Amino acid sequence: MQKKETATVINISSMKAACKDCSLHELCLPLGLSEPDLAALDKIIKRRRTLKKGELLYRYGDPLRSLYAIHSGTLKTTGLIEDGRAQVTGFYLPGELLGIDAINTDLHPCSAEALETSEVCEIPFTLLEELAQKVPGLQHQLLRIMSREIVRDEDMLMMLGRMSAEERLASCLMSFSRRFARLGTGAVDFRLSMSRQDLGDYLGLALETVSRLLSRFQEENLISVHGRQIVLRDLDRLRAMAAGAPRENSASA
Repeated sequence: MQKKETATVINISSMKAACKDCSLHELCLPLGLSEPDLAALDKIIKRRRTLKKGELLYRYGDPLRSLYAIHSGTLKTTGLIEDGRAQVTGFYLPGELLGIDAINTDLHPCSAEALETSEVCEIPFTLLEELAQKVPGLQHQLLRIMSREIVRDEDMLMMLGRMSAEERLASCLMSFSRRFARLGTGAVDFRLSMSRQDLGDYLGLALETVSRLLSRFQEENLISVHGRQIVLRDLDRLRAMAAGAPRENSASA
């Protein structure tokens, strides 16, 4: 019996990779931390948790207990509009942090769902707060991430309020391009794990509009689409479109 318990402990321990050994450590919380500070952070991080496609990490209204750093996979967050309809509020890739938006009220304002098999590192928030008070670099990184979330929210408001449908899609594709570039997986050739319906819900567009725009972008040689694999063929034109530039040079018929 004792041998079984020992084996179980060793197995769980082996599943928890240290931040300093993780290929994503510069994208998550440990940016710029010293070795002793990283070791202190490792002590509070729980082992990686695996989520199946469609599994919820947390639900709307759940109390804030932890922040979650995505190690692999993709998650989406969904909130509720006042009339009860669901609104996709974001997509999260490896190296990005989930749960920051719950710090204000200590309640999650949205649900987080895995779009594919994913792994997250769980960071208990109370322990993280205590550690941040002792480690200035960690406190600075938390503020940096909060600022990034604010900028992302502002970009989304501007996109929904001022951009045309094609500008929204171009802006979204350029955002994914920048984020995949940070991961080192390719800025022009990547796979989108979300459905077109999810993409439409996020952009405030009907499913038919998203499908029509993707087809038009492909006809104009802006992108290539193979299922959920996207290749950006003309970054300059997509970037200009996302910035609201006129399309007099468009190749559309």
